[in-house]
Amino acid sequence: MFHTVVAATALSIAAALSPVAAALAQDAASPPVSAPDMDALFAELAQVEGEGWAAAESDILREWSRSGSPVADLLLKRGYGALDAGDTVGAIGHLTALVEHAPDFAPGWAARAEAFYLHGQMGPAAADLERTLVIEPRYWPALTQLATMLEELGSEGAALSAYRQSLSINPHQVEAEDGLARLRAAAEGTPI
Repeated sequence: MFHTVVAATALSIAAALSPVAAALAQDAASPPVSAPDMDALFAELAQVEGEGWAAAESDILREWSRSGSPVADLLLKRGYGALDAGDTVGAIGHLTALVEHAPDFAPGWAARAEAFYLHGQMGPAAADLERTLVIEPRYWPALTQLATMLEELGSEGAALSAYRQSLSINPHQVEAEDGLARLRAAAEGTPI
């Protein structure tokens, strides 16, 4: 009982101080959440036929969005908010704080890669995509973003490989399918 009162008091004081302080207090009070069977979800996602893949994709994306830390969630939200506002520098700042706070949270690295890319910094973007894929090799959005960057840089072979790898994980991506078709058409010398 005493611990519950102390935790509730800490939460209310922290909420009055700032959203970050509230998130830190919530971090300490949050019970762990059990994860779904990700391997089963990825197996369903890889199915070309049927409609179960859409639910699997949604479940995977939802699971990936859960950092387990309200602070990390807040920083990710602020990073995406800055990107939506066109403030790539602000987004990089929020997302750098995120990857420092939660270095094993793949979506944080992927989001910062997107911010670096939109800011025209391909090297740091590629490094963050690499880190994303070390943490979660099945993170198909990072593979598709990497393929797009490689295509822009004129590395068609590497881009083709990255698109194929991304589509092997999630064959339902229009952007990756379009990129693959574009590169195939260019290799064959036919217009799209």
